[in-house]
Amino acid sequence: MNLIQECKDARRIGISGHVRPDGDCVGAVLSMQMYLQKCLPEAEIKVFLEKPAEIFREIKGFDEIVSEFPEEEPFDVFFSMDCDAERLGEAEKYFHAAKKTVNIDHHISNPGVGDVNYIKPEVGSTCELVYDLIDPEKLDRELAMAIYVGIIHDTGVFQYSNTTPATMEKGAKLISYGFDFPRLIQETFYQKTYVQSHIMGRALLESIRFLNNRCIVSVIDRKAMDFYEVGPKDMDGIVNQLRNIKGISCAIFMYQTGVLEYKVSLRSDESVNVAEVASYFGGGGHARAAGCIMHGTFHDCVNNLSLHIEKQLRDSGD
Repeated sequence: MNLIQECKDARRIGISGHVRPDGDCVGAVLSMQMYLQKCLPEAEIKVFLEKPAEIFREIKGFDEIVSEFPEEEPFDVFFSMDCDAERLGEAEKYFHAAKKTVNIDHHISNPGVGDVNYIKPEVGSTCELVYDLIDPEKLDRELAMAIYVGIIHDTGVFQYSNTTPATMEKGAKLISYGFDFPRLIQETFYQKTYVQSHIMGRALLESIRFLNNRCIVSVIDRKAMDFYEVGPKDMDGIVNQLRNIKGISCAIFMYQTGVLEYKVSLRSDESVNVAEVASYFGGGGHARAAGCIMHGTFHDCVNNLSLHIEKQLRDSGD
């Protein structure tokens, strides 16, 4: 894909990413905006995104993100980054109204929903795809930092299996631009607030193992969220911590989003393809990291998930 050719003669360009934006999503939309502004200075380029966590404020363009989703004239080109159109939330209307749509993503569950698609499930992050697509001569400190944030978040700071030698080489190139990458890793990936540590502690304390102790699940209901005064962004990382427990092949973390409605996050090892599990319930993601929305009681949701997880564990022979 030639990004500049795809945007040729465009006067208005829109960019968005998925609801509940994570580091890869934020890094991808803002790095794309920075790059296109460099290459197409006469174009109006707007980013629409649910308000990201404050930990990403240092990325250039953070304060320019539009989170109100007002009525807009159709864009000449609209980018869906790190997701398909259905996960754009309120920004989906801009995607469907645009004269031309571009979909850039690395999720295996995304079939490619744009007029032009660049979907690479074998690549660890959408920000790594942005790196591959841009002219390296246009890289500077701010652009490199935005791309680096996305890569570290979706590779678990280069520890997940989606990290390749090429990923490490790109990371090395990016940090050569001089931003404070140790502080960036600490403040955006590892650091937790006091209340975030409390809610994680509660989730771990109340977790339950099942399926011969191969799986673990924990849930935070609305009452607990209100008590601790936390929102979805405060529960990032809980499912990964559950997965880190010795002997666990599949971890499930759920928090309540409505009456009999839960946001479900899944993490696994090679024994379970959680993207397949999540897709059965209308979600998606990667083989080792996926999610979905489920309806019913907590026990209903766990029982339904268990049927698919148990089958995969049995088929894997582990």
